[in-house]
Amino acid sequence: MQKTVHIIGAGISGLSAAVRLANANYKVHVHEATQQAGGRCRSYFDAATNLTIDNGNHLLLSGNRHALAYARSIGTEAGLVGPKLAQFPFVDLSTGQRWLLDLGDTTLPLWVLDESRRVPDTGLADYLGLMPLIWSGKDRLVKDAIRCDGTLYRRLVQPLLLAALNLDPPEGSAGLAGAVVRETLLAGGQACRPLIARDGLSAVLVEPAIKLLQDKGASVRFSHELREFATSKGRVTELNFGDDSIAIAPGDAVVVAVPPRSAASLLPGLKTPTKFRAIVNAHFRFDPPRDAPPILGVVGGLVEWLFAFPQRLSVTISNGDRLVDMPREELAQAIWRDVCKAGSVAGELPPWQIVRERRATFEATPEQNALRPGAATGLKNLFLAGDWTDTGLPATIEGSVRSGDRAADHVLAMSQV
Repeated sequence: MQKTVHIIGAGISGLSAAVRLANANYKVHVHEATQQAGGRCRSYFDAATNLTIDNGNHLLLSGNRHALAYARSIGTEAGLVGPKLAQFPFVDLSTGQRWLLDLGDTTLPLWVLDESRRVPDTGLADYLGLMPLIWSGKDRLVKDAIRCDGTLYRRLVQPLLLAALNLDPPEGSAGLAGAVVRETLLAGGQACRPLIARDGLSAVLVEPAIKLLQDKGASVRFSHELREFATSKGRVTELNFGDDSIAIAPGDAVVVAVPPRSAASLLPGLKTPTKFRAIVNAHFRFDPPRDAPPILGVVGGLVEWLFAFPQRLSVTISNGDRLVDMPREELAQAIWRDVCKAGSVAGELPPWQIVRERRATFEATPEQNALRPGAATGLKNLFLAGDWTDTGLPATIEGSVRSGDRAADHVLAMSQV
């Protein structure tokens, strides 16, 4: 008999669990509290720029195995595009210097041996100084593992870890930072080729998943918020949505893929992260120069990463709490000044949009990382997913998909018992 699973939440973690289980011949029901899927990873039409934009400039890498497998499973891997090689142009706004970090196309970090491919004015000893991060424990701070100064730190380590951890790297978890370094710099260029959803996150990672699920007979309900569970004998027996309720038969499962605050209200006593950090994204309607790289790392300014899309230049600023209350036009002008310098463009402020995600990621400190729960819960048929669960990674798309896969694996293991 076909088994049923209810997925609570249609963000990337919920969708990845749903797709995995639908492909395993489960009857899948997705319940989303809001009116759209994708959570913090979605696209929408913006009237200010008259463009479809993403709520965040999410970057994937070719070594993000779970995220790429998810895209393959919904038929959209080709929608993730990027350069053929793991090359990252950088500019230092404080000095005007530009350079190209070339990680090559190997599975080993051989690029550190070639002066022409690594960060200018750095030597092999600087890179060897990062090794303590690789085996650091989760309770250690980055600043206790490595030196947080010098040319390599300022031009590569700080931008990389700031983007990954979404806080000032010295205060971050060395264990999480080490996971990032292991899966990127240490894995060689084959794992580091940058990939962007050029047609938008929703078109590549969300809408095709919804279509695949519906084609397989799954139901996807929006504005359908779970209010509480009924439980008996250590398992969920009923889902209460306020206006309706659904009985959970023996052998059926529930995956809760909602933000931590919502999960904690549904499951009293559940430990979850309690502190979060903001990310600021800005989008400008402006035709990039023809030779503009798809991604430009920016050091020494307000902007950290500059993305070139058709008809649009977009930027990301991590650890953005300091900017969430800044007047919007003042912030847009400050960002645009950096964009002009970094992107070698000129002109008055074009049509723009600022997106400030106040609770973009959990705070990637050792204390908050220790509060992340695993996929299993005290209820036999209830499992958790979300980038805030204990994936071993910071809050990223790869972590989201990995969490959904793990929750799905728990559901599949139930049927083996």
